[in-house]
Amino acid sequence: MEETNFPLKHPNGTIRKIWIVKFVEERSVLYVGQIMSKAIKKIVEEARDNAYTELDLADREIKSLNSVPILLQLRQLTKLTLSHNRLTAIPSSIVDLYNLEHLNLFNNFIEELPTSITTLSKLKFLNVGVNRLSSLPRGLGSLPCLEILELTYNNLNENSLPANFFLLADSLRALYLGDNDFEKLPADFGKLKNLQVVSYEQ
Repeated sequence: MEETNFPLKHPNGTIRKIWIVKFVEERSVLYVGQIMSKAIKKIVEEARDNAYTELDLADREIKSLNSVPILLQLRQLTKLTLSHNRLTAIPSSIVDLYNLEHLNLFNNFIEELPTSITTLSKLKFLNVGVNRLSSLPRGLGSLPCLEILELTYNNLNENSLPANFFLLADSLRALYLGDNDFEKLPADFGKLKNLQVVSYEQ
């Protein structure tokens, strides 16, 4: 709270001080959150009503996708950006967005991806860099169209890759593994025959 005063001259010539009390940055966090939630809801409803195929919800302080239930009903989406939020998990119902080709979850607090994400058969781009992943979902290698996989700045190592990971050999073009806990690349790494870009640091 900040208090200020200024002199006010009365018509009779006397001067008195008027105290003005200002509340500075004491807005309720809950109130701000409500405003943000309403803004997100409006954006998502607009995407639904206009059948948008791309939706950008980056940097919106979203903590859970369950707080935006309409989002997981937008089955027309091909591109969804949720980077720079506060997500800790992705619900298994992400599979309902079966037309997704581009999914950006960069810079959140995600510790685990649901197995259901591996059934997004049209997915070409998956960015889960700068999260808290220590493993990848079983069946990740069954994504038939995945071309770009961004995994930098997580807690992954050579044992984090699922058994069928190298089934991505036909589709994967770029793989980013930097700033993880890899001591070496798996022996089967050479099976990724179409890989054009790889980022890896020991």
